[in-house]
Amino acid sequence: MSRISVRGFAVASATAVTTVGAVVGVAAGNGQGANEGIEATAASTTLLADIPAGHNAQLQTASLAQQADAQTTAADTAVKKDAEEAARKQAAQDAADKKEAADAEAAKKKEAEEKAKERDKEDVTSRSATRDASSFAVKGSYSVAEVQAMARQMVPSDQFQCFSNIVNNESSWDYTATNASSGAYGLVQALPGTKMSSAGADWRTNPATQIKWGLSYMNERYGSPCGAWSFWQANQWY
Repeated sequence: MSRISVRGFAVASATAVTTVGAVVGVAAGNGQGANEGIEATAASTTLLADIPAGHNAQLQTASLAQQADAQTTAADTAVKKDAEEAARKQAAQDAADKKEAADAEAAKKKEAEEKAKERDKEDVTSRSATRDASSFAVKGSYSVAEVQAMARQMVPSDQFQCFSNIVNNESSWDYTATNASSGAYGLVQALPGTKMSSAGADWRTNPATQIKWGLSYMNERYGSPCGAWSFWQANQWY
């Protein structure tokens, strides 16, 4: 039952009570007073009836609509806030995942580089150990052909030409060649010549010892005889 219906019921009830009172008054002999009461009640009933029931309904409807709009706005705001928070968290997670992937890739790359360096060192060692200087018989003197034959056996085949190019330019395969101005000595013109003592005490007279030292020097400083030759071509020294 709506508020309007209750109000109508109350009005009707009051009217009924008043009417009964008027009838009782007539029965008691007070006809005039009863008539006045009846007229007053009728007038009161007419005034209440004059208030449009639909107006109150419209006010209630408008109020409910406003409440619904407010609730909808609040709900939209909450949804937007939740969406923004979810987006923020997702962005942070994406950034963390991206950093983790980048770190993993960097670590993988570093590991690959270290392995490559280790392989290069092993290659250098294997190239240097093709044949050791001590495996050649010691002689009082050596021809150019003999010295070149030693070098071919000590220097890897894929590096020999580069090694030969340097020796050709530095000493023309003369293991006793001495630079008068600088003091550089031997096949590879070590400066000073005493550096070659690390390969053997006979560095002055044994071309195999000089080849051993020269190959080690080129590998350690330039990575290979071909690396040394590339530098030599650009600078005319190595």
